[in-house]
Amino acid sequence: MNVILVTAGASGIGRCIAELFLKDGFAVHVCDINADHIAEFMQNNPNATASQTDVSKIDEVKKLFKDIVKLYGKLNVLVNNAGIAGASSLIEDVPIDDWNRTIDVNLNGMFYVTKLAVPLLKKNKSGSIVNLSSTAGLMGVPNRSPYTASKWAVVGLTKTLAMELGPFNINVNAVCPGCVEGDRIRRVIEADAKNQGKTSEEIEAVYKRQSSMRLFVNKDDVANMVHYLSTDKGHNLSGQAIAVDGNTEGLFNWLEP
Repeated sequence: MNVILVTAGASGIGRCIAELFLKDGFAVHVCDINADHIAEFMQNNPNATASQTDVSKIDEVKKLFKDIVKLYGKLNVLVNNAGIAGASSLIEDVPIDDWNRTIDVNLNGMFYVTKLAVPLLKKNKSGSIVNLSSTAGLMGVPNRSPYTASKWAVVGLTKTLAMELGPFNINVNAVCPGCVEGDRIRRVIEADAKNQGKTSEEIEAVYKRQSSMRLFVNKDDVANMVHYLSTDKGHNLSGQAIAVDGNTEGLFNWLEP
């Protein structure tokens, strides 16, 4: 039986990924910072297992892996999905605490989880790691400096890990979603609208025009790509940053000089 860990797996994109792998017969362990999300996830997915974890805290990540080893004794797939949106403001207005928190969760948390996962993956002499980056990790995004910096770093980390782990038959890729429909993008749009003195509808229209398809991405689109990269069909793909975004043509910079 293959075992997968999905960080921030009790809600949103992470939950969609976890439930897809459950349907495929994987043993699924999720971690999440939110106890209510975990309880609701477990009620609907009683065959899964879960740990309450803040991935930005190494002691909690160590506890997470003690749980995994106790429950399963191995790990085959790691999906580093945990991340936060960070501040939506010009860089001179970004609070230092907000910058640090965004880097702590989006980058340091990924490092902590991966550091402890790799020895388990190496024992299998095969495995997969999928890191959730963003189209923000492929280009600059105004008003989103903490998030963008962290997601560029995820792509660099992914490419380096692919080089380190390929000889152990472990592929490593980054999935880079565009705007994914749901509560998070709604909060970002509302924050940008407030900063720009525009309506949420105006900002949403700008976001959608960035994509050739003129749509936000569905969580299922992201989950399906993660599944492909983590199974035999996609195992020879490694070191890639794959956009799932309807083709981002470019970012419309609506900031006034």
